[in-house]
Amino acid sequence: MRKALLTCIASLSKYPFIEFGPLRKGAVFHIKQDYPAMKTFSATPADIEKKWILIDAEGVVLGRLASIVAMRLRGKHKASFTPNMDMGDNVIVINADKIQMTGKKREENFYWHTGHPGGIKSRTKQQILEGKYPERVVTQAVKRMLPGNRLSRQVMTNLRVYAGAEHPHEAQAPEVLDVASMNKKNTRS
Repeated sequence: MRKALLTCIASLSKYPFIEFGPLRKGAVFHIKQDYPAMKTFSATPADIEKKWILIDAEGVVLGRLASIVAMRLRGKHKASFTPNMDMGDNVIVINADKIQMTGKKREENFYWHTGHPGGIKSRTKQQILEGKYPERVVTQAVKRMLPGNRLSRQVMTNLRVYAGAEHPHEAQAPEVLDVASMNKKNTRS
């Protein structure tokens, strides 16, 4: 037991912040208080750098696309991620009407309430995709993958979803993120 303890002490002696010698009763060593400890980085608004990302949703599975977009919007892909700041990038999703779904998910309903008694309404995802605003399927999927708080509502303003291949953000020179090639499971034919 004593030999193992001495071996442990010998291996710790190479660190300058560990002190040996006359110590408190029962203590073998202690860490010096004046040694500078590591600080956790917490980003401020001046530290945040937002990029523009373009994602083509044609043939991509809805849930896999939504999880990648939610991560990018939140900023969790960055090493400087700070949970209480809007760290994410601006994300543009095109071809939202050509999204794919696995199984029988096209027949699943989206529910909402009008606010009046008996005002619950529903539509299938297929009806929404064939309707006037097919981008709502992608928007709702991403929204539901974010926490339901004020920061998430602010983060959702950085998402732009378009049904077709055209978008008005050419001036921002967005980087193309190829979600389909990230994983073979991300696409369906």
